[in-house]
Amino acid sequence: MLTRNLGRSGLRVSLVGLGCNNFGGRIDNESARKVVDAAIEHGITLFDTADIYGNRGGSETALGELLGARRKDIVLATKFGMDMNDAGTMKGGSRHYIMNAVEASLKRLKTDWIDLYQMHRFDPLTPIEETLRTLEDLIHQGKVRYIGCSNFAPWQVADAAWTARHLGVTEFASAQDEYSLLKRGAENYLIPAAERYGMGLLPYFPLANGLLTGKYKRNAPMPEGARMTREAQRASEVLTDANWEKTEKLAVFAEARGKTLVELAFSWLAAQPVISSVIAGATRPEQVAANVKAAEWALTPEDLAEIDTITK
Repeated sequence: MLTRNLGRSGLRVSLVGLGCNNFGGRIDNESARKVVDAAIEHGITLFDTADIYGNRGGSETALGELLGARRKDIVLATKFGMDMNDAGTMKGGSRHYIMNAVEASLKRLKTDWIDLYQMHRFDPLTPIEETLRTLEDLIHQGKVRYIGCSNFAPWQVADAAWTARHLGVTEFASAQDEYSLLKRGAENYLIPAAERYGMGLLPYFPLANGLLTGKYKRNAPMPEGARMTREAQRASEVLTDANWEKTEKLAVFAEARGKTLVELAFSWLAAQPVISSVIAGATRPEQVAANVKAAEWALTPEDLAEIDTITK
């Protein structure tokens, strides 16, 4: 497994990371254990979760129970900021909330520290100064080692970086956002901002919600149990004529080189310098192995140029 620095920080992470959003919800602990075992066996060191995953806390709880002594050997990333109760009182980036949220996550994860603590979304009600100063305090307390953001607009990324430098506190080392062969909007402003401020990009949905797995076919029945079979709204956003056309052309491109769509999707992301790790979920050990293998294809400049003509 190749490793990369998380942005300009000194933290090394595996090129393929494990997204743990299925834990504590879609799959039970025994299935999750097999996925965790496979990830560690294949050299994955970055495990990414969030307090909200698994019906608010289930994913962190599962990881806390499954990692055991292996926790020290991985980079454990989690997130805060999304609604953790129906009343809407447990969310955001205030000092009051973060201090409570981090303690709850540490308890569920059964650990003394979080390697990468990420703000899950921007909080318009709290000054970013307050959030950054609070996260700095957690770093000084040893409870958090690096910080990142997720789903921030490019101007919010730039504002947070400038504010951190102005205050003399730790900057976000990473940004976690949707990015794939079929979702390249991040290239317009977000990626230039991340590169300018030395942040590593952690793309989620690298397979475009499964469309780049090849299991979906145009004008064919939806596969039973698949993500977009369960989520009609998401399916309507992803299964567009434009995406079908791109996917079919990408499939031809990959097949002509003896590769699969999954290998193309991962290897294309791996070829982007701003990428620190590709976050991919899994419900079975075989998926973990396939994801790791998929990132091994070294695309040539000519390959990348041809892919651009298909997807841009």
